[in-house]
Amino acid sequence: MFVLTLALLAIFASVANAHFRLLYPPPRGDFVDDQEPNFCGGYNNAANRTTFPLSGGFFSIKTGHPSWTAGVLISTAENPDTFDDFKASGQDELALNYFKGPEPGAGTFCIPLDIAAANITDAVDGANVTIQIVVQATDGNLYQCADLTLVKDLKIDSNVSCVNETSATTSNSTNSTGSSHSGAVVGLSASQMPALLSAAMALFGVAFALL
Repeated sequence: MFVLTLALLAIFASVANAHFRLLYPPPRGDFVDDQEPNFCGGYNNAANRTTFPLSGGFFSIKTGHPSWTAGVLISTAENPDTFDDFKASGQDELALNYFKGPEPGAGTFCIPLDIAAANITDAVDGANVTIQIVVQATDGNLYQCADLTLVKDLKIDSNVSCVNETSATTSNSTNSTGSSHSGAVVGLSASQMPALLSAAMALFGVAFALL
Protein backbone atom coordinates (compact mmCIF):
# COMPACT_ATOMS: atom_id res chain seq x y z
CA MET A 1 0.00 0.00 0.00
CA PHE A 2 2.78 2.42 0.92
CA VAL A 3 4.63 1.62 -2.32
CA LEU A 4 1.46 2.33 -4.30
CA THR A 5 1.05 5.64 -2.50
CA LEU A 6 4.61 6.66 -3.32
CA ALA A 7 4.11 5.70 -6.96
CA LEU A 8 0.97 7.81 -7.21
CA LEU A 9 2.70 10.75 -5.58
CA ALA A 10 5.60 10.40 -8.01
CA ILE A 11 3.19 10.46 -10.94
CA PHE A 12 1.55 13.61 -9.61
CA ALA A 13 4.91 15.27 -9.01
CA SER A 14 6.08 14.52 -12.55
CA VAL A 15 2.89 16.04 -13.97
CA ALA A 16 3.07 19.11 -11.74
CA ASN A 17 6.71 19.75 -12.67
CA ALA A 18 6.29 19.34 -16.43
CA HIS A 19 7.33 22.26 -18.61
CA PHE A 20 7.87 23.14 -22.24
CA ARG A 21 10.69 25.08 -23.84
CA LEU A 22 10.98 26.67 -27.24
CA LEU A 23 14.30 25.53 -28.69
CA TYR A 24 14.05 27.07 -32.17
CA PRO A 25 13.62 29.78 -33.23
CA PRO A 26 15.32 31.36 -30.20
CA PRO A 27 12.79 32.73 -27.69
CA ARG A 28 12.60 36.30 -26.41
CA GLY A 29 14.53 35.47 -23.27
CA ASP A 30 15.81 32.76 -20.98
CA PHE A 31 13.29 30.18 -19.82
CA VAL A 32 11.68 30.94 -16.44
CA ASP A 33 9.43 28.10 -15.31
CA ASP A 34 7.01 30.13 -13.17
CA GLN A 35 6.49 32.58 -16.07
CA GLU A 36 5.25 29.94 -18.52
CA PRO A 37 1.54 30.73 -17.96
CA ASN A 38 2.16 34.42 -18.72
CA PHE A 39 2.23 36.32 -22.02
CA CYS A 40 5.33 35.34 -24.02
CA GLY A 41 6.70 33.42 -21.05
CA GLY A 42 7.08 36.64 -19.07
CA TYR A 43 8.79 38.78 -21.75
CA ASN A 44 6.90 41.81 -23.06
CA ASN A 45 9.48 43.31 -25.41
CA ALA A 46 10.75 42.10 -28.78
CA ALA A 47 14.29 40.73 -28.65
CA ASN A 48 16.66 38.30 -30.36
CA ARG A 49 15.00 38.81 -33.75
CA THR A 50 15.79 35.84 -36.02
CA THR A 51 15.61 35.60 -39.81
CA PHE A 52 13.05 32.91 -40.58
CA PRO A 53 11.69 31.33 -43.80
CA LEU A 54 8.46 32.75 -45.11
CA SER A 55 7.73 29.23 -46.37
CA GLY A 56 8.97 25.80 -45.33
CA GLY A 57 10.13 26.65 -41.82
CA PHE A 58 9.84 24.71 -38.58
CA PHE A 59 9.94 25.23 -34.84
CA SER A 60 11.28 22.91 -32.15
CA ILE A 61 10.04 22.42 -28.61
CA LYS A 62 10.99 20.23 -25.69
CA THR A 63 8.21 19.22 -23.33
CA GLY A 64 7.85 17.10 -20.23
CA HIS A 65 4.11 16.65 -20.71
CA PRO A 66 2.81 13.16 -21.54
CA SER A 67 -0.16 14.73 -23.35
CA TRP A 68 -0.41 18.16 -24.96
CA THR A 69 -2.00 20.30 -27.63
CA ALA A 70 -0.21 23.17 -29.37
CA GLY A 71 -0.81 26.01 -31.79
CA VAL A 72 1.10 29.03 -33.08
CA LEU A 73 -0.25 32.57 -32.84
CA ILE A 74 1.28 35.33 -34.96
CA SER A 75 1.45 39.12 -34.69
CA THR A 76 2.66 41.59 -37.31
CA ALA A 77 2.98 44.38 -34.72
CA GLU A 78 6.55 45.65 -34.39
CA ASN A 79 6.62 45.02 -30.64
CA PRO A 80 3.58 43.01 -29.54
CA ASP A 81 3.15 43.16 -25.78
CA THR A 82 -0.41 41.97 -25.18
CA PHE A 83 -2.53 39.02 -26.31
CA ASP A 84 -4.68 41.46 -28.28
CA ASP A 85 -1.70 42.02 -30.60
CA PHE A 86 -2.13 38.40 -31.70
CA LYS A 87 -5.76 38.85 -32.73
CA ALA A 88 -7.51 39.95 -35.91
CA SER A 89 -11.17 41.00 -35.76
CA GLY A 90 -11.26 39.71 -32.20
CA GLN A 91 -10.06 36.21 -33.12
CA ASP A 92 -6.68 34.58 -32.56
CA GLU A 93 -4.41 35.04 -35.60
CA LEU A 94 -3.08 31.52 -36.17
CA ALA A 95 0.05 30.73 -38.14
CA LEU A 96 -0.58 27.06 -37.28
CA ASN A 97 -3.90 25.64 -36.14
CA TYR A 98 -4.08 23.77 -32.86
CA PHE A 99 -3.01 20.14 -33.08
CA LYS A 100 -2.59 17.27 -30.65
CA GLY A 101 0.94 16.05 -30.06
CA PRO A 102 1.91 12.40 -30.40
CA GLU A 103 1.78 10.16 -27.35
CA PRO A 104 3.75 9.49 -25.31
CA GLY A 105 4.26 13.21 -25.62
CA ALA A 106 7.28 13.95 -23.44
CA GLY A 107 10.34 14.68 -25.52
CA THR A 108 11.69 16.92 -28.28
CA PHE A 109 9.60 17.69 -31.35
CA CYS A 110 10.24 19.49 -34.65
CA ILE A 111 7.04 20.83 -36.21
CA PRO A 112 6.58 22.32 -39.71
CA LEU A 113 5.63 26.01 -39.82
CA ASP A 114 4.72 27.49 -43.21
CA ILE A 115 3.79 31.09 -42.45
CA ALA A 116 3.06 31.96 -46.09
CA ALA A 117 0.43 29.21 -46.25
CA ALA A 118 -1.48 30.82 -43.37
CA ASN A 119 -2.21 33.88 -45.55
CA ILE A 120 -1.71 36.39 -42.74
CA THR A 121 -2.05 40.01 -43.85
CA ASP A 122 1.34 41.78 -43.69
CA ALA A 123 3.24 38.55 -42.94
CA VAL A 124 5.32 38.96 -46.09
CA ASP A 125 8.93 38.92 -47.23
CA GLY A 126 10.96 41.33 -45.07
CA ALA A 127 8.27 41.76 -42.40
CA ASN A 128 9.01 41.71 -38.70
CA VAL A 129 6.61 39.37 -36.93
CA THR A 130 6.32 37.58 -33.62
CA ILE A 131 5.10 34.02 -33.12
CA GLN A 132 3.71 32.83 -29.82
CA ILE A 133 3.69 29.08 -29.28
CA VAL A 134 0.81 27.99 -27.07
CA VAL A 135 1.03 24.61 -25.38
CA GLN A 136 -2.15 23.44 -23.67
CA ALA A 137 -1.22 20.80 -21.12
CA THR A 138 -1.95 19.50 -17.65
CA ASP A 139 -1.07 22.82 -16.04
CA GLY A 140 -3.09 25.05 -18.37
CA ASN A 141 -1.92 27.24 -21.24
CA LEU A 142 1.83 27.84 -21.49
CA TYR A 143 3.47 30.44 -23.73
CA GLN A 144 6.80 31.16 -25.41
CA CYS A 145 7.48 33.82 -28.06
CA ALA A 146 10.04 34.31 -30.81
CA ASP A 147 10.60 37.55 -32.74
CA LEU A 148 11.32 37.00 -36.43
CA THR A 149 12.14 38.71 -39.70
CA LEU A 150 10.55 36.79 -42.57
CA VAL A 151 12.73 36.07 -45.60
CA LYS A 152 11.52 34.52 -48.83
CA ASP A 153 13.42 31.40 -49.95
CA LEU A 154 15.56 31.37 -46.79
CA LYS A 155 17.00 27.99 -45.84
CA ILE A 156 17.44 27.29 -42.14
CA ASP A 157 21.05 26.56 -41.29
CA SER A 158 21.80 22.83 -41.34
CA ASN A 159 23.35 23.17 -37.88
CA VAL A 160 19.90 23.83 -36.41
CA SER A 161 18.58 20.60 -34.92
CA CYS A 162 15.25 19.29 -36.18
CA VAL A 163 14.47 15.95 -34.53
CA ASN A 164 11.51 14.14 -33.03
CA GLU A 165 12.38 12.16 -29.93
CA THR A 166 9.90 10.95 -27.34
CA SER A 167 10.69 9.43 -23.97
CA ALA A 168 9.86 6.01 -25.45
CA THR A 169 11.28 6.11 -28.95
CA THR A 170 13.67 8.05 -31.13
CA SER A 171 12.43 9.04 -34.57
CA ASN A 172 14.40 9.90 -37.68
CA SER A 173 16.05 13.28 -37.86
CA THR A 174 14.92 15.69 -40.52
CA ASN A 175 16.99 17.93 -42.73
CA SER A 176 17.18 21.69 -42.28
CA THR A 177 14.16 22.30 -44.50
CA GLY A 178 11.92 20.36 -42.14
CA SER A 179 10.62 18.42 -45.12
CA SER A 180 10.11 15.10 -43.33
CA HIS A 181 8.68 14.66 -39.87
CA SER A 182 7.66 11.54 -38.01
CA GLY A 183 4.61 11.30 -35.81
CA ALA A 184 1.17 12.38 -36.98
CA VAL A 185 -0.63 15.30 -35.38
CA VAL A 186 -4.38 15.63 -35.13
CA GLY A 187 -6.11 18.99 -35.59
CA LEU A 188 -8.14 20.29 -32.63
CA SER A 189 -10.01 23.45 -31.76
CA ALA A 190 -8.65 25.72 -29.04
CA SER A 191 -11.45 24.61 -26.72
CA GLN A 192 -10.39 20.95 -26.70
CA MET A 193 -8.09 21.02 -23.69
CA PRO A 194 -6.32 17.95 -22.32
CA ALA A 195 -8.05 16.43 -19.29
CA LEU A 196 -5.01 14.84 -17.65
CA LEU A 197 -4.82 17.36 -14.80
CA SER A 198 -8.14 16.28 -13.32
CA ALA A 199 -7.02 12.65 -13.48
CA ALA A 200 -3.75 13.52 -11.76
CA MET A 201 -5.60 15.41 -9.05
CA ALA A 202 -7.86 12.40 -8.50
CA LEU A 203 -4.80 10.15 -8.15
CA PHE A 204 -3.28 12.59 -5.69
CA GLY A 205 -6.49 12.56 -3.64
CA VAL A 206 -6.41 8.78 -3.50
CA ALA A 207 -2.76 8.78 -2.50
CA PHE A 208 -3.36 11.35 0.22
CA ALA A 209 -6.27 9.31 1.61
CA LEU A 210 -4.02 6.25 1.79
CA LEU A 211 -1.33 8.01 3.83
